Amino acid sequence: MSDKISLKNMVFYGFHGVYEYERELGQRFYVDVEMTSNLEQAGHTDQLNHTIDYVNVYNKTKDLVENHRFQLLEALTSHLAEAILSLDSRIETVTVRVRKPSVPIAAALDYVEVEATRRQQR
Repeated sequence: MSDKISLKNMVFYGFHGVYEYERELGQRFYVDVEMTSNLEQAGHTDQLNHTIDYVNVYNKTKDLVENHRFQLLEALTSHLAEAILSLDSRIETVTVRVRKPSVPIAAALDYVEVEATRRQQR
């Protein structure tokens, strides 16, 4: 049985992009994290140690987005997924979505989004 924990629309300021000006000026990045895990025990015991600690997930996400630099959203998203998965062996799968609203494309669009899903190796 799998249940889901989601952290939606976290906002961070990071310095990611292919172009030098993107890595110098930075911009906002929007991140969603969805994790599947068996949360039945936490539902019965109401104890934090029986679930995934959202604060740890948030802090790891914040650290990677704000304190590391990647040229590609694909690299940032992949690193986030792998780092979050390594936080707790009870996380069965993690899906990370990173949105970048200001992209160097001469077109009208809201944002570019990259999604990565990783599974725990058992």
